[in-house]
Amino acid sequence: MLASLSIQNVVLIDRLTIEGEKGLSALTGETGAGKSILLDALGLALGARADAGLVRHGCDQASVTAAFDLPAKHPLRDILQEKGIETDGSMILRRVVAKDGKSKAFINDAPVSVQLLKEAAAQLVEIHGQFETQGLLDPAAHLATLDICAGTAEDTRALRSHWSRWQEAEDAIIRIKTDIETARLQEEYLRHTVAELEKLDPQEGEEAQLAEKRQNLLNRQKMQSAYDQALSLIDEDDGIRNLMTRLQTTLARMGERTGAAIGNLADGLARAQTEMDEISYQIERLRGGNNADGNLEDVEERYFALRELAKKHRTTADQLPQVLADLAHKLGLITDQDAALAALQKTAEAARLQFGELAQKISVKRQKAAEKLSKAVNAELPPLKLEKARFKVDCEPMTDPRDWGQDGMDRVQFMVSTNPQTPFGPINKIASGGELSRFMLALKVILAETASIPTLIFDEADSGIGGATADAVGERLQRLAKKYQVLAITHSPQVAARAQHHWHVAKSEQKGAVVTHITPLDSVKARQEEIARMLSGAEVTREARAQAAKLLEQNAAA
Repeated sequence: MLASLSIQNVVLIDRLTIEGEKGLSALTGETGAGKSILLDALGLALGARADAGLVRHGCDQASVTAAFDLPAKHPLRDILQEKGIETDGSMILRRVVAKDGKSKAFINDAPVSVQLLKEAAAQLVEIHGQFETQGLLDPAAHLATLDICAGTAEDTRALRSHWSRWQEAEDAIIRIKTDIETARLQEEYLRHTVAELEKLDPQEGEEAQLAEKRQNLLNRQKMQSAYDQALSLIDEDDGIRNLMTRLQTTLARMGERTGAAIGNLADGLARAQTEMDEISYQIERLRGGNNADGNLEDVEERYFALRELAKKHRTTADQLPQVLADLAHKLGLITDQDAALAALQKTAEAARLQFGELAQKISVKRQKAAEKLSKAVNAELPPLKLEKARFKVDCEPMTDPRDWGQDGMDRVQFMVSTNPQTPFGPINKIASGGELSRFMLALKVILAETASIPTLIFDEADSGIGGATADAVGERLQRLAKKYQVLAITHSPQVAARAQHHWHVAKSEQKGAVVTHITPLDSVKARQEEIARMLSGAEVTREARAQAAKLLEQNAAA
């Protein structure tokens, strides 16, 4: 419920705070005292359009803060938590409007968008006035109201799930038909490209492996000349091996002449020749190398083929396997199109049948509820001075599936006829502002046990009526106040007398400026005087005071 409303620098209001009360509260005052300004200010906190004209003259900005007590299981608690906004059971909506018309919105002092502020407020307050009866002026809300009465809210949620599956299947059919048509136009290209990719058979990571092999082979090729040069130094005609052989011959001749000393040199040379043979062998072995990396020509051919194909498809070599899979899938659509389409169409048809079956059951419930709601509202109209009016909930099942939507197959609209001679027409086009308020009041009384919004505000629901009719409006507001917090802005003494709480709005001049202020009428005497004023006008008579006292006494007894 609305716990408090604080207003600063809004038009005629300098600084004002109202403490919210349970039950029925009446707000009264002379015409022009500023009651509409209060609603405009509250509307700001609830996400209404900001207007620089609301900022009090001479002030830089206006601000409105509306504090609400949230029930333990109110859905807004979860919504706030998802948005990262902390709450301890209370919710504070605040709006600041600068004199240039720019505004800022806050929930529990956290900056939020005006849209989020508006969505949150919609679950806390309903304002019903001559031009703000949202549920009646908006045909989109009529179906939701009927579902509340029919008790089909849970069924409707399941229906939306079927609708989503159906639409997803239909969208998939459209996509696959488009893909197939595109594939047919590209069939020759696809077949050639898939064959080319399949022949090459690219593997993920293969490019890096080939690059490594290629580098190894290039390095080995560079070493080959070094190995050849080393071997030539050993084995050529003037190489080390021949030189050592010639040296051995020379030493042998010298040994014949000198004896053992030369023999030792010959033995050393023989050992050197053995070492040289080993060196030659090792160089030959290194020169032959490890052929695990393959042939350079073959490696380079595949490496550059991969890169060229990747360039052709404007991708990387590692993505070529996925390119092949995608193109093969498109090509497969041409071959398997009948089976693919048939499977999808079967899925869509099953979802459509599930949706249609549940939608039909819901439609039957809605039509029964429409008759029941029409009858109940019509029974409430005569006491509200709408005895010549007729109300009808038009629930029309649509036979063409193309006209169905996520909420079912029914077109729902509230229709009225304001006198027996005129045909029914849409309520938002036929009923006047005052009539709309009373139609909404009748609906609210009937739906009191099922609605969830805790605070209702009625702006002059008694406009243009008096006497017994005004008393009937007051009695219904009093009934609503047993379940809701109800605030009634009223000119009717009969309505004001039924309120549990009473506030008086007036304006006065302070320091040369006109200011609106609100006074709680806590005493019986103060309430009696205000109701007497409402009965008699500017000059309060003894008879008016007596009648006011009687009204208060009757409602106190009630």
